[in-house]
Amino acid sequence: MNELPKSWKTTEIGDLCNLINGRAFKLQEWSDSGLPIIRIQNLNNKKSKFNYFSGDLDSRHLISNGDLLFAWSGTPGTSFGAHVWDGPDAALNQHIFKIEFSDEHIECNFLRYAIDQKLDELIGSAQGGVGLRHVTKGTFEKTEISFPPRAEQTRIAQRLDQLLAQVDTLKARIGAVLILLVRFRKSVLAAAVSGRLTEEWRAQSSKATISCRSEPSPSVNFAWHEVSLSDVARDFSYGSSAKSKPNGNVPVLRMGNIQNGVLDWTDLVFSTDEAEVKKYTLHAGDILFNRTNSPELVGKTAIYRGERPAIYAGYLIRVRCSELLKPEFLNYCLNSPQGRHYCWQVKTDGVSQSNINAKKLAAFRFGLPEVEEQTEIIRQVEQLFAFADQLEAKVAAAKNRIDHLTQSILAKAFRGELVPQDPNDEPASVLLERIKAQRAAAPKAKRTRKASV
Repeated sequence: MNELPKSWKTTEIGDLCNLINGRAFKLQEWSDSGLPIIRIQNLNNKKSKFNYFSGDLDSRHLISNGDLLFAWSGTPGTSFGAHVWDGPDAALNQHIFKIEFSDEHIECNFLRYAIDQKLDELIGSAQGGVGLRHVTKGTFEKTEISFPPRAEQTRIAQRLDQLLAQVDTLKARIGAVLILLVRFRKSVLAAAVSGRLTEEWRAQSSKATISCRSEPSPSVNFAWHEVSLSDVARDFSYGSSAKSKPNGNVPVLRMGNIQNGVLDWTDLVFSTDEAEVKKYTLHAGDILFNRTNSPELVGKTAIYRGERPAIYAGYLIRVRCSELLKPEFLNYCLNSPQGRHYCWQVKTDGVSQSNINAKKLAAFRFGLPEVEEQTEIIRQVEQLFAFADQLEAKVAAAKNRIDHLTQSILAKAFRGELVPQDPNDEPASVLLERIKAQRAAAPKAKRTRKASV
């Protein structure tokens, strides 16, 4: 472990500041006017809607621009963290500490960075379950940070502002690339199911006709015909409603096993009923359609490729294609912007779930080329998606490195390696003695009441 510079000291956060927890506002106290109430979501997302409070407020819970706050409760990775408030006067909600300290002795942004540098340690010691956790006041106060002279705190904070702004720029660029990849895949599917993807192939092919009992549609290429799914699918079947078990030989695929257009074979349940297994056994090439889910996820699909014997649950519809329709092409159609728009139009909404029944699924209309062209479409889409997958993997690796870069920079800063030391700076040991004396001499804070505006 690297030693700190001679002018530095190690100290506990509780030796530097006072912590004031926010007020536990009741639901009936929320208002449409008055002081905005700062909740954790307002710290992590500036676009989050505020609730307001128009009653009397203890002055301890009044927040002004520039105050340092620490969100100490919530979900690791999304909730915890230190923030300098940059909004108007506001009321502080519970689960957030207001951190009071002397500006004369401590640079605000330096202390914020010092706390965030210890965030993994704080989250690791947080109490609670896997989801909601909280850092106790005692744990937070006992957390040790590296503490430099006052002038060096300013130099460190300024340098961190510069470096971490560059990191944020990199993160934004990575995020933009990921958004472009999503758009790219949608564009590929849109081109695939409209005929644009294989225009050049058709021009070079001598086979550009297909026999179909439906009339040609002007919305697709002249060699394609518009059909209903019921015209080219053998049958539609709802899955088993029998109760599954945590162990067994034959897995029951559920809507949670459809992830990003493929089957996820983790988190399985099983059936031990021979009659159920015989009735609902899947065949390679069957498409599973998620008929019930949240509005944005209803209609997601995946192809069963015979990976292992399996049956399917009642929230899924199994579609078995005829010889006129390749499962991969149908999968593209249903996941294309055209297919997603159809699902959105025909779904029925419940309290929290949407539903698309087999009759509506069977009525889905799309342009159908002959099987030979479907095969070419599948080849080209797979090639383009493989390219996108490779790029996405590289972007994910870069994102992972960037995500670790912030902690690496912070670690370097708090080892005293980010900016040079000045021998003329007052040592941190002397500064800490002054902070201690000032805190000891300060009168104990009294509760006061302040009418909100």
